[in-house]
This record gives sequence, C-alpha cells and structure tokens, in this order.
Amino acid sequence: MIQDLITIFVGAALINNFVLSYFLGLCPFLGVTNKLQTAFRLGLATTFVMFVTAVCTWLLNTYVLIHAPYLRLISFIVVIASTVQFIELFIKKVSPVLFQALGIFLPLITTNCAILGLAIFATNRDYGLVESIVFALGAGAGFTLALSLLSAIREETELADVPAMARGTALNLIIAGILSLAFMGFAGLFSG
Repeated sequence: MIQDLITIFVGAALINNFVLSYFLGLCPFLGVTNKLQTAFRLGLATTFVMFVTAVCTWLLNTYVLIHAPYLRLISFIVVIASTVQFIELFIKKVSPVLFQALGIFLPLITTNCAILGLAIFATNRDYGLVESIVFALGAGAGFTLALSLLSAIREETELADVPAMARGTALNLIIAGILSLAFMGFAGLFSG
C-alpha cells in the first residue's frame, strides 16, 4: 500500500508532471515565473487548491454523483471556483503583498486546466480518498517544482547576454522545452 502511494506521488510529481508532460497549466507556468518567490507561492496555493479539489472530487464521486455521472464536470468546476475564491480572500487578508504580487494569476487558478485535469484523472483512475490526496499532493509538488525551475532559470537569464532575437517568450519556450525533455527522462523510473 505504501509503495503504491509512493508510486502515485512520484508519478504525479516527476514522471507525469502536469506542466512538463501533459502541458496542463501553461498559463501560470509562463506568466508567473518572473520571480522565484512569486512562482513558489503560487505553486503552494495551487497545491492547496488541488488538495481540496481531490477531497471534494472523491466526496462528490462517492456520495453525491453516484447516479448522475453526467454532472461531474460542472460539479468539479464549481468546487474549484469556490476553493479559489476562498484562497483569494484568505491571501488578501493574510498577505496583501503576496496578493498584489500574484495579481491576475490568482483568480486564473480557477481556470487552470491542471486542477480540472487532476479531478478528471483521479476519477478516471478510480482513486480512493488517500490515493486522491497523495495524487493531488504529488501533482502540486510537480507543479510547484516546474514553476520554481523555470522562474529560477529566468532570473539567471536576465543577467546573461542573450541575443535580442531570443529574449522574452522565445527563450522561455526554449527553456520550457528543455525542462520538458529533462522530465521525460523520469519516464523509466518505476519500470521493470
């Protein structure tokens, strides 16, 4: 059982990283990764939303939507939107500086396809409560790792002598592609 949970966590964080393998959540990945601190905090907020979404998804699938699976998608969207609204109000109250730093990207967590993908993947894989939570934490850790890696590299490239033609979006996409290739190396981690 513990080995299965470790496999689920590592699989979601590294092997099937939502950003670098499934290309979900690219908007915050490319938009919020100017500063490492901001990217890390957004990753933590997204991880928390993923955690709450996993618990609510399991509850919806187990107790509410047993005879109405056609309502799953709309139910997932409502859960995600309300969770993000709660987090937005909480961050605004606790850390106004972080709220200003995240700006428009905090409400965009609502439309982050990685979170909706998490709910759909957990449902399709028939994960139980513990498995769903571990999957959410692994996906959140992988999302935070991807954001942090890109932001750290972007901070370093600001100091580098980069040709004008490759600056900005072009360089960010090149870095993202290289990171994606590097994460593909984890694909054989649990095979055998």
